[in-house]
Amino acid sequence: MLIKDAAAVITGSSSGIGAATARLFAEQGCHVMINYSHNRDGAEAVAKDCRALGVKAEIFQANVAEDEQCRAMVAAALEAFGRLDVLVNNAGTTRFCPHQNLDGLQKQDFLDIYSVNLVGAFQMTRAAEPALRKAGKAHVINTASIAGLAGVGSSIAYAASKGALLTMTKSLARVLGPEIRVNAVCPGFVQGEWLKEGLG
Repeated sequence: MLIKDAAAVITGSSSGIGAATARLFAEQGCHVMINYSHNRDGAEAVAKDCRALGVKAEIFQANVAEDEQCRAMVAAALEAFGRLDVLVNNAGTTRFCPHQNLDGLQKQDFLDIYSVNLVGAFQMTRAAEPALRKAGKAHVINTASIAGLAGVGSSIAYAASKGALLTMTKSLARVLGPEIRVNAVCPGFVQGEWLKEGLG
């Protein structure tokens, strides 16, 4: 249960799991920063839903693969809410490629996926650390995937990035605790726009 008037930044929250998380937090009285990279209309719709629940909701365009944009998003959240209690690292990307097709993935595919799914989560956590420590009992929640545990999913590169995110979650939990709790969640396949685009 979130405390009333807590504040959260949720990356990749214009649709899917991130949007559902934002709405759930808002239901519990948590102010939310809705992040998007391309889908401004989706972000606006989520923010509107959250505001209707009586909380502050702001939108912020940022690519978490870019460190300066991560820092700017945290700064915007602090300006809007005056505090930061929760960071949800939900932004993610993939390239759909059957696992048996090893020639279907190139070096750049790994770099692109890791830059968002892993490096982006690190950069957001680093940017948010001072504010989270100031808040006291703060939380970082990383959206990993069952793919990171079982080696399945949209591609080998995606599964590897989520496996790395699980390892990084453990490392961050050791260095940021006890003031900041760091955990990961591992969803399975979720029907939504992402899977429709990749699988039809």
